[in-house]
Amino acid sequence: MHDAIAEYVRDGLSVAIEGFTAFICFAAGHEIIRQGRRNLTLIRMTPDLIYDQMIAAGVASKLVFSYLGNPGVGSLHCVRRAIEKGIPAPLEIEEYSHYGMIGRYTAGAMKLPFFPLRSYTGSDLPRMNRQISLVQSPYSEERIAVVPPINPDVAIIHAQRADAEGNTQLWGLLGIQKEAAFAARKVIVVVEEIVDQSIIRADPNRTLIPGLIVNAVVHEPFGCHPSYVQGYYDRDNAFYLAWDGISRDQQKTEDWLQEWVFDVKDRSAYLEKLGKDVLSRLDPGDAPTGSLNYGAYT
Repeated sequence: MHDAIAEYVRDGLSVAIEGFTAFICFAAGHEIIRQGRRNLTLIRMTPDLIYDQMIAAGVASKLVFSYLGNPGVGSLHCVRRAIEKGIPAPLEIEEYSHYGMIGRYTAGAMKLPFFPLRSYTGSDLPRMNRQISLVQSPYSEERIAVVPPINPDVAIIHAQRADAEGNTQLWGLLGIQKEAAFAARKVIVVVEEIVDQSIIRADPNRTLIPGLIVNAVVHEPFGCHPSYVQGYYDRDNAFYLAWDGISRDQQKTEDWLQEWVFDVKDRSAYLEKLGKDVLSRLDPGDAPTGSLNYGAYT
């Protein structure tokens, strides 16, 4: 993780750490904080705790997003301090609907000049965000909203497994992982397991990200805690509740960052500090799927 972040995440770049509730790579965000990156544009459909932490650490100057919040709990207090008070640094924001962000990633992945959508009808977002435009349909008298493509300098995608060449398999709540990877200029894949290519080839329909677009593969078990990875560990709901109290105060937030990010060398040290009891509590148990026979091929 250290090497991948050091090589691909530089000051001033745009970075997307995606994952919709699941697959949120906190380990990558913490390494970006640890390496002292600055002036990043953070991109994400649903900024939650990881971007709250990164913004509290001063790594970002801009946030491109749709919904933001601590899911099921409330506000992101560090993001609010940055927007409202410039603490620890001013933060520019560029807001879209969920589908607006999906449209931007899709256009970026498909190399389209824009993406049309209806979800801004009756909304004030086009008035607040000049990136959202209205254009005349070439097929009717209708005017329709469009959003521009987005192409992050770096996308960081977490998944269950990949082979050493970066052919990456995901299952569960997929979010916009695939589109973000194809839209990005550089892709870092972080996985719970690196497996032999024969395992990937045996189940090709799970391969959503091909190795040909991947620049780095990082083996980082439990890299998403307190988020979750289906089949590997559950969401740590207790942490999301605890973060609400921590993040309301800038000093408490800085103390947490010092203890859990700066004072730990890497994710392995973080997990050791977290403790076996917590990791055991997050064990998801077993829920095997049925078997498939893809048939022989030549």
